[in-house]
Amino acid sequence: MAPVAPAHTGGVDRTELAGFLRSRRERISPADVGLAAGPRRRTPGLRREEVAHLAFISTEYYTRLEQARGPRPSREVLAGLARALRLSDAEREHLHLLAGAPPDPAPGPPREVRQSILDLIHRLPQSAAFVTSATLEVLAWNELAAALMEDFSALPRHDRNLARRAFLGPHSQGRRLYGVSDADAFARHAVSRLRTAAARYPDDPEVTGLLHELRAGSQEFARLWDSHDVHGEPTLCKTFRHPLVGPVTVNCDALDLTGRDQQVVIYTAVPGTPSEEALRLLSVIGTQRMDATR
Repeated sequence: MAPVAPAHTGGVDRTELAGFLRSRRERISPADVGLAAGPRRRTPGLRREEVAHLAFISTEYYTRLEQARGPRPSREVLAGLARALRLSDAEREHLHLLAGAPPDPAPGPPREVRQSILDLIHRLPQSAAFVTSATLEVLAWNELAAALMEDFSALPRHDRNLARRAFLGPHSQGRRLYGVSDADAFARHAVSRLRTAAARYPDDPEVTGLLHELRAGSQEFARLWDSHDVHGEPTLCKTFRHPLVGPVTVNCDALDLTGRDQQVVIYTAVPGTPSEEALRLLSVIGTQRMDATR
């Protein structure tokens, strides 16, 4: 008879790991992973052999894990289990911690936006909304945000970064950062965000490359960076000087996405104001030019 491994040794909490795997397995239906339910299925969720097959490990090995008597799973096994059990980012991190193998730090700021967030920003009535990464890259936007600021879909990814836009232009005719009233305050906020990103992703070439580009191209950025400030005051109200509809004053709300290092920014106008009418007009105009030759 093989010896039974202790329930908690070497950083592995075998009892909790077993319970966590079992609970995640039981919540997934065969249809969720493209399997036929078949007759006489007595087990809620997936069978152990189905999880093992999806994770590319043996059924015996997976069974031992659920019985709190398996060996310490490798990172490759943990990755397979996370994939098979369709774990969220938080669940994947928890799995690694239970297995005594903390997940590797993210190589760079997450750029994938959850589908629920994409659905949200496109369902906000009369609101300009967009999502930024830790480095202030615009990752997603709705039509009103494109009409108020610019058509991000027409830009290469390199030019969708608001920090790059704030410090490297264009700045002509008072149009720094879309002619927004708090451009200088946003510049300080951007430096604070980038300093946090640099500390969190010190080895990411895109982060270090952006910082080098901004420092080389903007004396203002270099001065603000050397001040070592790490906190910028949020702007709750700002005015855009839009070239087609004139000044648009909006309330500004920024919502942090836990675990994604991203923010949802939402601009709304006070009901009954000229700015609300301007946003309504922009929602009709979209990104087309009113003065375009027909």
